Amino acid sequence: MGSDCLKVTKYFLFLFNLLFFILGAVILGFGVWILVDRSSFISVLQTSSESLKVGAYILIGVGAVTMLMGFLGCVGAVNEVRCLLGLYITCLLLILLAQVAAGLLIYFQRDALKAEVSIVVRDLIQDYDPDDQDKKSIQDAWDYVQEQLTCCGWTGPQNWTENKILLNKSLTSYPCSCSNGSVDIQPKSGFCDIATNKTVSVADWPVYTKGCMSNVQNWLQDNLGIILGVCTGVAVIELLGMVLAISLCKNIHREEYSKVPK
Repeated sequence: MGSDCLKVTKYFLFLFNLLFFILGAVILGFGVWILVDRSSFISVLQTSSESLKVGAYILIGVGAVTMLMGFLGCVGAVNEVRCLLGLYITCLLLILLAQVAAGLLIYFQRDALKAEVSIVVRDLIQDYDPDDQDKKSIQDAWDYVQEQLTCCGWTGPQNWTENKILLNKSLTSYPCSCSNGSVDIQPKSGFCDIATNKTVSVADWPVYTKGCMSNVQNWLQDNLGIILGVCTGVAVIELLGMVLAISLCKNIHREEYSKVPK
């Protein structure tokens, strides 16, 4: 009976650690995505926000360690190595505590992140220059955001009146990515001119009137929710893995004790 219980616990622990390994790979993938993404708003933040870069590296580190622990758990379960299982339980507890701390940090820093996003975007709009090749990638990313989310500026198109180039042109040009489709336009980035000799205001621009703030914040909230959801799933697996590992250690000890000649 004890031998059967040992086998069942061992194979359940192996399956849980296999799932644990996969979820660790997902967390690592999120971290890598934040660092290498160039086609969404994440690229705007990660080139301007040090906190997001640090968060990405933390996710990569946690994901890699989680994968390693999943591997160790599988090996320890299959080979019934108590020493390895003990190390596995200890490291698992430390990772779980680190994840809880990281989750609480993200939760309580969400307002600070929103404020940081606002500052980053306003600075980007103010310094936007199609001829500046050093900032081309981040500017293209913001053009992509405005085009895909059908919005203009942060709180509205009036934010673009702070741009130095548009001010020098007396607002006779507007950001092409903001175009609402009421005029024929090919460029998806840079500035487009308005053919007129009269004084022009933002109200004369053929652009979207809605700002990108609410859409971007919803997008960030959704993606942070996914990341936190994955981390929560990993935490549940970790707890189950710890329970199974402790149970397996006890069963191995009983099995060894029963084999000692009396």
